[in-house]
Amino acid sequence: MKRSRSVGASSPLNGIGKQDGDSRRKRKVAEISQALNVTPVDVAALRRMAISEGGLLTDEIRCKVWPRLLNVPTDTLPEKPEEIERENNKDYNQVLLDVQRSLKRFPPGMPDEQRQGLQEELIDIILRVLGRNTQLHYYQGYHDIVVTFLLVLDERLATALVEKLSTHHLRDFMDPTMDNTKHILNYLMPIIERINPEVHDFMQQAEVGTIFALSWLITWFGHVLSDFRHVVRLYDFFLACHPLMPIYFAAVIVLYREDEVLDCECDMASVHHLLSQIPQDLPYETLISRAGDLFVQFPPSELAREAAQQYSQQTAASTFKDFDLVSEQQRPDSVLRRRLREKQALEGAAAGSMVATAQPTVARRFVRLAVMGLTVALGAAALTLVNTALEWVPKLDLHLFP
Repeated sequence: MKRSRSVGASSPLNGIGKQDGDSRRKRKVAEISQALNVTPVDVAALRRMAISEGGLLTDEIRCKVWPRLLNVPTDTLPEKPEEIERENNKDYNQVLLDVQRSLKRFPPGMPDEQRQGLQEELIDIILRVLGRNTQLHYYQGYHDIVVTFLLVLDERLATALVEKLSTHHLRDFMDPTMDNTKHILNYLMPIIERINPEVHDFMQQAEVGTIFALSWLITWFGHVLSDFRHVVRLYDFFLACHPLMPIYFAAVIVLYREDEVLDCECDMASVHHLLSQIPQDLPYETLISRAGDLFVQFPPSELAREAAQQYSQQTAASTFKDFDLVSEQQRPDSVLRRRLREKQALEGAAAGSMVATAQPTVARRFVRLAVMGLTVALGAAALTLVNTALEWVPKLDLHLFP
C-alpha cells in the first residue's frame, strides 16, 4: 500500500539557528549517504549518525539505514510477503483486539481507508513473524513496536526488520513467562542509585517497584509518546545501541523528574501514578545524550549482579559481547553460557579493581556507543575494519495498557 513517507517528519537539531541548522543537516545527510555508498557499508558511521543529535533526520533515510543497523539485506527479500492463514491462528483474536485499539498510533487526519489497510497489514506482519518463529510468544505492546516500523517502511521491509528485532533485541519479552522481562526492569534501580541515591532511596521507601516502566520498555516508548517524531528518534537511538539502552533511557527520565518525585507523597500509589505519566515535552536530545553517557559509565556487566543475578545468564542482553558472538549465528542462550564461563574465569583477577571512568567527550561517546552497538550479524570484515580504524578507543570490559 502506498503511503506518505512523512509520517515521522523531520527530526529537529536543537539549540541552533536555522541557517546553521540547515548547514549541519545537509552535512549530516551527506555523511550518511557516504557511509551507505562505500563498500562495505560503514555501519559504525551509520550508528554514530543515528545516535548523534537529530538521529537519522527523515523517514526516507530511515528506510535505507534501519535495515543496515539490523543487518537485513534488502536485495534478497521476496517481492511479496506470503499470505497468512488467520482464522486458525492461536494469536489472531488477541492481535486483532490490540490492533483495533491502536487508532492513536496512526497520524491524525489519515483517511480511514488508508488506516484500515495499514491495520490489516499490521495484523499480517505480526502473525507472519510469529508463524515463522514458533519459539516467540505474542505480548500486549508488541503491536506498538510493529506499527512504528510499518509507518516508516512498507509491509515487505517492515516484516523483515521486525523479525530480526524479535529474535534479538525483543527476544526476552517474547518468552513464555515474564521472568526475563522482570530481570531487565531490575536494571533500572541500580542505574538510578549510581546517579542519585536520594531518589533511589525515596522510591525504595515508597515501594513503587519498576512496573511503571514496563510499557516504556516493551514498546520502546511507542505506547506512551504521542508525537511520532519522538518515537522514531528514539528508535534511531535504540537500533544503533545495545539492547538494554531502553532501560537506561527509562532511568534518565526518572532522574530528570527528580524534583517531582521527591515532592510527591512517599507512597506506592502516588509515586506510581506520577512516574507512569510521561511528560510529552521532554528534552529528548539531552536525555538521549545522558543515557549514552550512563551506559558508558555503568555498562550492563557492572550492574548485572544487582539486577537479580539469578536471571542474568538467561537474557539476550547480559553483555555487549553477546552480540559479537550472535553475529556468528549462534543461539543467544549458548552465547550467554559461554560468556558466564569467561566471566567466572576472570572474576578472581578482576575482584577489587575498579577504574574510574572519565566523562567521555561527545565525539568519543558517539564512537564508543557505535562500537558497543555493533550487533546481530555484522560481518567479520566490517567489524575488523571498525576495530582497526578505532584502535584508540578504550575497551570496556499483564494488562497494563490503558
